[in-house]
Amino acid sequence: QVQLVESGGGLVQAGGSLRLSCAASGRIFSIRTMGWYRQAPGKQRELVAVITSGGSTNYADSVKGRFTISRDNAKNTVYVQMNSLKPVDTAVYYCNANVGVAGNYGVYYDDYWGQGTQVTVSS
Repeated sequence: QVQLVESGGGLVQAGGSLRLSCAASGRIFSIRTMGWYRQAPGKQRELVAVITSGGSTNYADSVKGRFTISRDNAKNTVYVQMNSLKPVDTAVYYCNANVGVAGNYGVYYDDYWGQGTQVTVSS
């Protein structure tokens, strides 16, 4: 019913920048929180940044001051601008969205995930 498609990953040198995008599509009534998570090899998935429909944001301490999350509600799209990248930022980055789908008796919210995009930062 709902698909999240990420783009923008790749290989970059330390100190460089990347911008990830994630577009949601399908039978969407509304989207509450959207966010980015990442998972490095051998580690658990961790929060990178989240943004509410009203624009409030929250960041992991490790990315504060370097990453900026934003969203375009009209396009159901969330972005993360990643600057001053470090090798420790290397991971698969996943998009997440809390999406409401209209049903017969109301709107039902559930979490959806993208397929992930690889970000590799070389030293």
